[in-house]
Amino acid sequence: MHTNHHHIFLKLLTVGQLLLLACNRLPNTMTSSSPETVSQQQTAAELRFLALGDSYTIGESVADSERWPVQLAKQLRKQGIAINDPQIIARTGWTTDELDAAIDAANPQGPFQLVTLLIGVNNQYRGRAAEEYRVEFVGLLKRAIGFAGGVAARVIVVSIPDWGVTPFAEGRDRAGIAREIDLFNQIAQKEAATAGAYFVDITPESRKAATDPALTAPDNLHPSGAMYTAWTELIFPVAVEVCSR
Repeated sequence: MHTNHHHIFLKLLTVGQLLLLACNRLPNTMTSSSPETVSQQQTAAELRFLALGDSYTIGESVADSERWPVQLAKQLRKQGIAINDPQIIARTGWTTDELDAAIDAANPQGPFQLVTLLIGVNNQYRGRAAEEYRVEFVGLLKRAIGFAGGVAARVIVVSIPDWGVTPFAEGRDRAGIAREIDLFNQIAQKEAATAGAYFVDITPESRKAATDPALTAPDNLHPSGAMYTAWTELIFPVAVEVCSR
């Protein structure tokens, strides 16, 4: 009985793996069943990408294809790196503790070969303390590293953009917002370095929206697809390095 159950389990596991491959294959692998195509399907399923964050990761007010994690995966594939579309755990408005709770609920199963973390703008927006952010960010970073199989060098921390340059911030203390964003980013950068993770600073790029309306989405607050493309270009070389390990 034990042997039969084992065989049945293996058969079910094989079917499950094939279904996963079917979901994750590249578009051009669906036209043929040649051995080469099967190989491409398997390769396409090899590298897994987990993106953790808030509105900036889920791409509030832009099409799914314009989200920077989606753009990043597409660019990596163009580079010849076979990587799945990202599993995204992110929602507009989330703070560090809310993302932490959402990770519990989503229960992602590692290991992932690439994990990104961009969080903190809502902590700043709600006036939460920088030291609270540090503690909760460190906890999230440890979780991100855990999802990366314990390899910190597979984790990319992305800096918090400056929403203070957007039309939404009209009448607010833009300089004060910038200072607080910079403080939170200094914390994230330091903790990323301490842990051995990468840090990509997209904040200067985000501030170009102050003089270029095309970089802000129609909601006058979140980045446009063009802004996300600019971020992708900054994150891409680091992601190539991570995925080439």
